[in-house]
Amino acid sequence: MKPSSLHNVYLRFKPLLLMVLAQLSYTFLYFITEASFNHGMNPHVYVTYRHIVAGIAMFPFAYFLERKIRPKLTLALFLEIFVLSLVGVTLTLNMYFASLRYTSPTFVASVVNTVAAVTFVIAVVLRLETLDLRNARGMAKVLGTLVSLAGVTIMTVYKGPAARNPGHPPIHIQRNNIIQEQWLKGSFLTIASSITWSAMYIMQAITLKRYPAQLSLTTWMCFLGAAQSAVFTVIVARKPADWRIGLNIDLWSTIYGGVVVSGLIVFIQLWCTDKRGPVFATMFNPVSTILVAILAYFVFGEKLFLGSIVGAVVVIGGLYLLLWGKEADHQEAQIKTKEQSDPKISQGEP
Repeated sequence: MKPSSLHNVYLRFKPLLLMVLAQLSYTFLYFITEASFNHGMNPHVYVTYRHIVAGIAMFPFAYFLERKIRPKLTLALFLEIFVLSLVGVTLTLNMYFASLRYTSPTFVASVVNTVAAVTFVIAVVLRLETLDLRNARGMAKVLGTLVSLAGVTIMTVYKGPAARNPGHPPIHIQRNNIIQEQWLKGSFLTIASSITWSAMYIMQAITLKRYPAQLSLTTWMCFLGAAQSAVFTVIVARKPADWRIGLNIDLWSTIYGGVVVSGLIVFIQLWCTDKRGPVFATMFNPVSTILVAILAYFVFGEKLFLGSIVGAVVVIGGLYLLLWGKEADHQEAQIKTKEQSDPKISQGEP
């Protein structure tokens, strides 16, 4: 295979590989934050510190690498980014991590997959996604979304018999059973965060058209989200001890969440949203669900039920259908780009 062909293959699969990397990072995030919360870290303080770290880490890259392409920040654009940060950081992540404290990583990772379905519906309504039910590709988008959602529902609702544990788990996380008994409260917070998460993806796609500087937008979201979350946290966490952090799992989870997830992974998602659309960025969430279930069983010693195995297979099938349907959009976008760059193509000239 020629080097140029290999490069074309890499460019074609680059968004896919980056989103898989993002899901691997999210998988580890579930467990390190759960360990931190069980250690005593306040979830709202965690969100605040995490985005301060992320903003500091991303600022120099955004400032120097996007100096020439960064648009002028008008008041209207700043307010738009402020609202985006409020929805995508302050509301989504504060509810999301509070729900992790009351439920479990496997449950949260499963419910979050509703983000793809909700985002798809909103995107179609706002005409950000093309949907033609008269062809197979259009049907694949709908069926893929529904099948993935069905798989997640199976993993969440149906347990079935438990698989036999292979032995003593290499890593053990001490869980606070008193807190985790508030399962209904945690479920509500998880579902609410999934809805605002869907809204964030749509808003990102719209904002990127007016502010096409992913690093700068990521940095602004981190700093504004940290400030908004700090105001909220001061109201709900009035004890000075809640704000203290030592050289332990609390610090490492904050650094990892800030630098890797809120910084690098959010930038990757923005880039993929800009290149492939908001639904493409959300439809990889089932990958994290499967990885969380596997790691929870083999590494952390949690029980793995038949429902999780069956649901994982169904989710993979839905993901394949959705990817196949989305591939047509990408091919059409490439054709339009070539036609715009070369008038001879649009005119039908050889």
